[in-house]
Amino acid sequence: MRRYLVRKLITYVLAFFVGVTIDWGIPHLMPGDPIQGLLSKFDLDSASYAALYKSFAQSFGLNVPLWQQYLDFWKGVLTGNMGISISDAPAKVTTLVFGAMPYTLALLVPAVVLSYVVGNRLGAAAARRKLLDNTVLPLGYIFQAIPYPWLALVVPYLLGVVWHVFPTAGAYSETLLPAWNWTFIASLLDHWFLPFLTVFLVSLGGWAIGMRNLVIYELENDASRYLRALGASERVVRRYAYRSASLPQLSGLALQLGVVIGGNIVTEIAFDYPGLGHLIFSAITSQDYFLLQGIFIFIVLAVLVANFVIDLVFITVDPRTRLSMQGAAA
Repeated sequence: MRRYLVRKLITYVLAFFVGVTIDWGIPHLMPGDPIQGLLSKFDLDSASYAALYKSFAQSFGLNVPLWQQYLDFWKGVLTGNMGISISDAPAKVTTLVFGAMPYTLALLVPAVVLSYVVGNRLGAAAARRKLLDNTVLPLGYIFQAIPYPWLALVVPYLLGVVWHVFPTAGAYSETLLPAWNWTFIASLLDHWFLPFLTVFLVSLGGWAIGMRNLVIYELENDASRYLRALGASERVVRRYAYRSASLPQLSGLALQLGVVIGGNIVTEIAFDYPGLGHLIFSAITSQDYFLLQGIFIFIVLAVLVANFVIDLVFITVDPRTRLSMQGAAA
C-alpha cells in the first residue's frame, strides 16, 4: 500500500509540475500584448503611454526576462500569491477566483452528482427492462445529441421569456445585496435553477447510456455465467454486475468533478452566471494572463486531487486493485 501511494504521489507531483509549466507557457506564447490592450482603452499621448506602459510592466513583473518570470510564477504558486489581475487591477487574482468559485461549485457539483446518480440508476434499469430501454433511454440519446449551446438558449427562452417561470440571467436579483437571509437565498435558488437544469439534462443521457452498456456487458460475461452456474439468484448476479459496472463510471465522475472547478463557460455565459467559466471568458477576451493562469492552477489542482481521491476509493471498493498491489509486492 505504501509503495503504491508513494508512486501515485510522485506521478501527481510530476503532473503538477508539467501542468504549472504549461499554464505559465501558453499565455506567454499567445499573440498580443495585454498591457497594450489595457492602455488602448485610454486616449493617451506618446509620452504618457510610454510612462504608463513602463509602470504597468514593472507592476505585473513583465519587465524581466522570461526565465525570471517563470521563477516568479512558481514562487507565487507555492506562496498562494498569483499576482494582480490585468483587466481588474488592482484586484488580486485569488480574490476574483475565490469570489467566483462558490457560484460554480453550487451550480455544477449538484448537477453532475445528481445526473450521475439518476443516470446510472436509469441505465441499470434499462439494461434489464426492455420496455424502459425502448422508451426512456432514447431520451438520453436525444439529450446527448442536442448541441449544448442550443439547449442553453432554448431552456431559458421557454421557461424564462415565454412562460416567465424563472429568471434568465444573473446569480440573484439586481435589487438585492448579498446577505444571509431568506429573501436573498430564495433569489439565489430562483436564478440557479435554469442553469442547473441545462447541465443536468445534458449530463444525464451520457451516464444512462454508459451504465446501460456496461451492465449488459457485465451480465453476459464469464463471471456472471459462473455465478449462475453456482446457483446464485438473478438478483445477486444483477447486484454484482451493477457494482462492477459502477467502477468505470466512478472514474468518469472523478474527472468531471475535477474539471468542475473550471466552470461551464457556455452555461455561465448564456445565463450571465458569475462563475469561473464566465471569469475564464472575460480573462481570455481581455488577455488577462495572470487571471487565466490563476484559474488554470486551481483546475490542475482539482483534477489531480480528484484523481488521487478516486485512487483511494478504488483501493477500498475494488478488490482487484488490492490483489494487483499484493501481486506487485510479491
